[in-house]
Amino acid sequence: MATVRQLLDQKGPEIFSVGPEDTVLDAIQKMAENDVGSLIVLDDGHLVGIITERHYARNVFLKGRSSPTTNVKDIMTTRVICARPEQSVEECMAVMTDKGVRHLPVLEYKKVIGIISIGDLVKSIIEDQKFTIEQLEHYISG
Repeated sequence: MATVRQLLDQKGPEIFSVGPEDTVLDAIQKMAENDVGSLIVLDDGHLVGIITERHYARNVFLKGRSSPTTNVKDIMTTRVICARPEQSVEECMAVMTDKGVRHLPVLEYKKVIGIISIGDLVKSIIEDQKFTIEQLEHYISG
């Protein structure tokens, strides 16, 4: 059973962030440049929210707002569900499913050390299952 820390060791700890006063246009451009679906919102180094492509679609585009004039703080989620490094991939998958989120910032001592997505978790689970299958096939074939 893989842990979040192991997942971050494989993925890398790179974190993409914006500030609450940045525009939504800046945030969307940063997501596109880095091929990610969410950004951590940091204020003076502290986690204050998360913004995702879903926030943009539902709270800017569909409401006729303007990306260059809307601030991140106006559409971000401030009640951020986070993961801890010692949590298992399976625990995080259950949390994401239960809470309907696709990204979990990873906190250690109140500091963001990474972020994991539902895609990261699915990839890890598939790799674990593939390894188990290969071991069983090896055992059966002797």
